[in-house]
Amino acid sequence: MSASAESIKNVCVVGAGQMGIGIGLVAARVAKLNVQFIDSSPVQLTKGLEFLDKLLVKDIAKGKYSEEVRSEVKGRITTASSIGQISSADFVIEAVSENVELKRKIFAELSETLPPETILATNTSSISITKIASAAKRPENVIGMHFMNPVPVMKLVEIIPGLQTSSQTLDTTLALAQKMGKTTTMSQDVPGFIANRLLMPYINEALIALQEGIATKEDIDTTMKLGTNNPMGPLTLADFIGLDTCLAIMKVLHTELGDSKYRPAVLLQKYVDAGWLGVKSGRGIYEYAKK
Repeated sequence: MSASAESIKNVCVVGAGQMGIGIGLVAARVAKLNVQFIDSSPVQLTKGLEFLDKLLVKDIAKGKYSEEVRSEVKGRITTASSIGQISSADFVIEAVSENVELKRKIFAELSETLPPETILATNTSSISITKIASAAKRPENVIGMHFMNPVPVMKLVEIIPGLQTSSQTLDTTLALAQKMGKTTTMSQDVPGFIANRLLMPYINEALIALQEGIATKEDIDTTMKLGTNNPMGPLTLADFIGLDTCLAIMKVLHTELGDSKYRPAVLLQKYVDAGWLGVKSGRGIYEYAKK
């Protein structure tokens, strides 16, 4: 039997990248839960904690939080370099890269290591929850919990039950998301779920338009911003998401659904091959000043 929402005091986040850090920050600051970050890279853990503190400092400067809150949040956070070092976890949220075999390996290890009632959530944005859950000893405790980037700002979490997910796991996950101040939507376990099933083909089509010389990148983005009232154009958004992430999701849609309309743009693959991943690498479809 999985944990109830009231019993969740300790959350573990596997992966200390931008998404993982954002999830952990919201869990510690909004839900006031103890958070342990797990990442095999000491460098990534250090970078992640520096990024977390930078977000806290920025919010203090805006008058959103006090220095006291910053200290309280940091006091709730610990780190470790392996799953075997997890001190206590009522609820785990995995936030590593979009690689199904890596995720399955992590879930197999988590289910071998943690108590049977621990809920295991994946932040995947496109991979089958059912497939990830099948690697765990207790697949009924596995669920999809897709946060949006940047997590501290974006209010939505997509909740995706797998074929095996129990009703108690679903109820507890919905309650935790609410405790974290999020609005939830629920999707069937299909490739891309709701958000990326709609968003990624839109971004991909914008890259095809650029690839075919239909318009410049600036004109494509300006048309969609001012013509359809989007806050940013699709190409700028792709750079913020990460072109490697966009490519990985398009490959999942294309492979799993088998429809040629989901074939990744050749230009998208070229950018990723060049290491031009977007904002995080300093160059993507646009160039960005190194900070």
